[in-house]
Amino acid sequence: RLAAEKANAVHANHTDALVLGADTVVARGRRILPKAEDIDTAWQCLSLLSGETHRVYGGVAILGPSGLSAHRVVMTSVAFKRLSKLETDHYIDSEEWRGKAGGYAIQGLAAAFVRRINGSYSNIVGLPLFETAQLLRGLGYNS
Repeated sequence: RLAAEKANAVHANHTDALVLGADTVVARGRRILPKAEDIDTAWQCLSLLSGETHRVYGGVAILGPSGLSAHRVVMTSVAFKRLSKLETDHYIDSEEWRGKAGGYAIQGLAAAFVRRINGSYSNIVGLPLFETAQLLRGLGYNS
């Protein structure tokens, strides 16, 4: 839904363009984790993820000229190790978490927290590349 809203907002003013909208949501159990904008939120997210498995949902929506459209939701499972206070403090000090869904960036220091992933790595980073390429091919964009 969020990816489609982003794509629709841009496409409304650029109807002749190919528009891609994307968004990422991190969930542990039934709880959706926020985008970490402050230290307290980052701490809460990391505390919830420590020693647990969570899911990263990536939504992709593509809108093109002549009413072309495609969308997909990709889910990746991520297992974190149990984090020590020192590890959490160090990560908080790095500020890599700022603005990140779930309070971490797997492509940075948080890679050391990940025991296992099942699914698309690029989805965790922010855009599921394989699935996006498949959507584009399905709409006739083959490069």
